[in-house]
Amino acid sequence: MKTIILLGLLCVLFCPISGNAQADATSRSWNQPVKPFRIIGNLYYVGASDICSYLIVTPNGHILLDSGFVETVPQIQQNVAQLGFRLEDVKILINSHAHYDHAGGLAMLKRLTGAKLMTSEADAALLAAGGKGDPNFGDRLAFEPVTADRILKDGDKVKLGGVTMVARLTPGHTKGNTTWTMTVNEGKKRYNVLFAGSTTAPGYKLINNQNYPNIVEDYRRTFQILKSLPCDVFLAPHGNFFELTSKSKLLEQGTTPNPFIDSKGYRQFIEDTEAAFEKAVQRQSTQKLD
Repeated sequence: MKTIILLGLLCVLFCPISGNAQADATSRSWNQPVKPFRIIGNLYYVGASDICSYLIVTPNGHILLDSGFVETVPQIQQNVAQLGFRLEDVKILINSHAHYDHAGGLAMLKRLTGAKLMTSEADAALLAAGGKGDPNFGDRLAFEPVTADRILKDGDKVKLGGVTMVARLTPGHTKGNTTWTMTVNEGKKRYNVLFAGSTTAPGYKLINNQNYPNIVEDYRRTFQILKSLPCDVFLAPHGNFFELTSKSKLLEQGTTPNPFIDSKGYRQFIEDTEAAFEKAVQRQSTQKLD
């Protein structure tokens, strides 16, 4: 949990004020190349060392979740090809939230693939503004603007080639922060896969935030939603949230059961980030009274 909080604070302290995402050491450390691999079923990891991107493969084309930085796109291209798939076969782009480390490459990927971008209404506005006007970061973390082709509401389904992904709006980290769910088959079993939207609040103003007055209420509602969702396979926008590095090594070694099947880890992550959030609210409330 300390690692999660530290990385969030580092993002605030060291993220660049320009559109060049790789101007700082922290961003570069998140964006190191890693070997792509099959996570489970028809779900593959094609992202970087900590900035995650996922490929969902279907007979009718593929779905790609999150772009990483704009500098991550060449890695995604290489990773998809290394797995034996074609980037041009990506038909749908979806995202977790409209921050430059997860959406910075969406415009480029849209040009490269011709895929349709589907995202929540609130994040669609932030994506169209290239990250400018973010309620917590202002214009500091800008990226190339991109326009959504479909606006999603809570519970909407994205379907392709027999795969159904469900968008659950879990606002707070951004106003349109989205958690995605799907099922996969592995052997004779079916598993609930959950791509958790970010639940951290790195340096956020939580009390009397004029740019996001209901931010605390949104976070609290989000935690209740996340607690209610079934999760067998736990994934997220940042690898450190779900122990990507250690689990991928175990998977490569043939460890059984699949280490990414981690319902307990998911519940612990939600519990830890909720506690950290409430502690931040209490601290800021006390400071306000002082």
